[in-house]
Parts: sequence; C-alpha cells; structure tokens
Amino acid sequence: MNATIIQPEFENVPPFAWDEALIKRYDLSGPRYTSYPTAVEFTPEYTVRQMMEDAAISRASGRDLSLYTHLPFCAHLCYYCACNKVITKKRDKAQPYVARVLKEAAIQAELFGPDRLVKQLHWGGGTPTFLPRDVMQELMAGYGELFNLATDESRDFSVEIDPREVAEDTMATLRELGFNRISLGVQDLNPVVQKAVNRIQPKAMTEAVLNEARALGFRSINLDLIYGLPFQTPASFAETLEHVIEMSPDRLSVFSYAHMPQRFYPQTRIQGDTLPSPADKLTILHQTINRLLEAGYQYIGMDHFAKPDDSLAVAQREGRLHRNFQGYTTHSDCDLVSLGVSAIGQTENAYFQNDHDLPNYEARMDAGELAIIRGVRLTRDDQIRRWVIGQLICQFQLDRAEFRARFEEDFDRYFASELRHLQLMVTDGLLKTDGAYLQVQPAGRLLIRAICKVFDRYRSAVHFPEAVNQRFSRII
Repeated sequence: MNATIIQPEFENVPPFAWDEALIKRYDLSGPRYTSYPTAVEFTPEYTVRQMMEDAAISRASGRDLSLYTHLPFCAHLCYYCACNKVITKKRDKAQPYVARVLKEAAIQAELFGPDRLVKQLHWGGGTPTFLPRDVMQELMAGYGELFNLATDESRDFSVEIDPREVAEDTMATLRELGFNRISLGVQDLNPVVQKAVNRIQPKAMTEAVLNEARALGFRSINLDLIYGLPFQTPASFAETLEHVIEMSPDRLSVFSYAHMPQRFYPQTRIQGDTLPSPADKLTILHQTINRLLEAGYQYIGMDHFAKPDDSLAVAQREGRLHRNFQGYTTHSDCDLVSLGVSAIGQTENAYFQNDHDLPNYEARMDAGELAIIRGVRLTRDDQIRRWVIGQLICQFQLDRAEFRARFEEDFDRYFASELRHLQLMVTDGLLKTDGAYLQVQPAGRLLIRAICKVFDRYRSAVHFPEAVNQRFSRII
C-alpha cells in the first residue's frame, strides 16, 4: 500500500500519514508509557518508609493533587478484560471496601497534606457504578472531610461507567457528588461481537446514559472502543463507528485488543481463531483513523481522539498535555494520590503501588497500615528521560532549548547514542530534527511508542539484557 496523507479538517495540527510498510517494520512490542520508568521497573525493595518520605517531599512542594480510587467490583466478566477486578453480584461487598479505602485515605491525607487542592479526581475499576447510591455518597463525603476538593468548574472529576450498571438515580447521584466528566465503556455495538466477549450492551442503552449525562451537564464525555475482538471485520467495526459518531462523544479511545490468555485468565474464553487477522486488524485501524479525522476529531495519540474544542485537544495544541496512569490529562502539575487495591501513586521523584490481592489489601487496612508493596525512586536520569518521553508522546515534539533550560544539559550530547539509533527513523520519515526541535512526523505519530522506546534506558539490551524477553503488547 502506498503512503497516504490524511489531513484533519482543523488548523494547526500536522497531517497524519499511514505507511503500511513502516507500520510492519516498527510494529513490535513496547510499553504504553503511562509512566517512566514503567511499572515493570517497580521493585519490592521500595518500602512504605520510603513512600512516606516521598510524600513528605510532595507535601513540602505545595503542588495540587490528583486523587485516584480503584473500585474493583464487577457484576459481569468481560472476557477481554485485563484489569484487576472482583466478579460478584453481592453489592454488600462495596461498603466494607469503601470503609477501608477511607481508612487509607485518612493516612494518605495526613502524609500528603489535607489542605492541598484536589483539582483532579477519578474513580476507575472494575466498575465504579457497581457501588450503590449510599456507598457512593459515603465515599465522596469521606473525601470531602479528608481532602480539599475543588468545587469550581475548572475541576476534572471523572468516573468510568458501565452502562449496564446504571440505575435510575446513578447519573444524577454522580453529578450531585461533583463529577463533571464520564467515560462510557462500549467496546463494540455488534451483537455477535458482544456475545463473544460476554458484554451484551444494546446501542439504546449506551445512548440513554450518554443523553442523560448531557442533560445533567457532564462535559468531555468519552466512549471506549476496542478493535481486534472476536468476529470483528472491517465492515462490522465501520458500522459500529458510524453509530458512535452519530452519538458525537467529545472524546474517543480506540484500543487495540492484546490477546494474552497465558497472562489473563478471562481471555482463555476467547478462541484465537475467532480474532480478526493481522491484516484485517490493520485495516480496521486505518479505516477508523480516516473516518474519525474526516468527522472532525483530532488525533491526540496512543489510541485517543478528541473534538478540536475539547480540553485535551486544546492542551495538546498549547503544549500542556500530560500522561499518567489514567491516560492523557491536562493536569501536569499534580502529584497523584491513589487509593484502593493495586492503585499506583506518583510524586515528582517516585512511583508506588498497593497490593494487587484484595484480602491482603483489606488486612493491611484493618491493621491501620499502608498497603504499598513495590515502587521506584527516580534517578536524575529517570527524570530527564521521563520528560523527553512525555514531550514526544504528548506534544509530538521536543524543544532542545527547553531541555537545556530545564536540565542544564546539551540534548545531543546527553542522548548521543539514542540519536544514532534514531537515524533510521529519521531516514524513514518518522522523525525530523532541525537543530532546534526533534519533531515526530506524520508517519511517526502512530508509531510513537517505538520512538519513545529508544529513549527508554530499561529497554536497552546493553544496560538491561533481561529487557529483551520482557512482554509488552504490540505497538499497533
């Protein structure tokens, strides 16, 4: 296939290029870079005591906070899912878990500082809407007592929603609690695909939740789709996409399904021979990008699209976009306080993660202890590389003068080895370097993970030979 240029309809955004030969050459495996260093580098040698020290440093900085809560319960098992979850129909499990989360929140608030402004708040899972109304109210009321939650319209309070788990009063309750953004799980609207992944969710159900959310004043409504699921074809996914475009969400996430049944037991229920071929999967992606750009969406990167007036698109154009464990965000100035089983927190100089095992997490909370079991402290080199990867994955360019001002280092000297490895990408048209900037070109935007991987010291076989055998999802 010849390289084609897809020019978005809005201004000041570079065109998007699809070159199948380059995609096949660079479509290897690699991290998604929701952090650097990645979670693979977290170690059990990182202690609770170290986390407390890092929280104290964070508190002294006075930076604003982002507050994440992992709510693991789901009433249904989606066969594609790789999240940390607990499948149960017993709603009475929610309140004891929330009570323990609030115990953790009390400890964390004291460590990080209860007066610091919480500008961003997110409930993820699992299925946050599994929680009954009174338990949702209990959780948010507890946060209000422990933290300084923002109340103005600049706040970014979001929640993940499974439309199958929305009661008559769910959306109104979420709005009353201060949420102003939502993300709806859809994945695919085709009944055959839905049955194959055990997620029966008619289009009318999704539309009803979306319409109610708009009527209640929610903004930046996101829909999640997944391509590469069983029985999907280019034609069937194109039909799903047309229905989604008709719903006109502000944002879209279009994720690639990574079939790894050896790691994620629910995926053993998906037969490999029902999945679209690699060629069909590429066609689905190509058609999807073309159609979304034609419909007026801006390609943010890493599977994400947004309308030009959405805050993500605006932040990217203004060079303010950031990436963390919740994906792309406009709040680059926040330290991340994360609560609940498996949750990952972040400060300027550290990452730290709670126990994945729910009984272990509950036992630690009952003992009045933090549940941190692993983490990593960033070296100066880590911080430098994190900034470089962040600039490339969020802004698609890097300013050498800004690098020098921030780190008092010469970019070309510091990354001499990496720039030699990047030369083939420059020759292939993925990158351009003009002395002042390192810019990701149209053909490189889809392959941004491959570009960032060059700057990842932990993926270097020279420094870390074991990195060669590490398992990550494929880039496309």
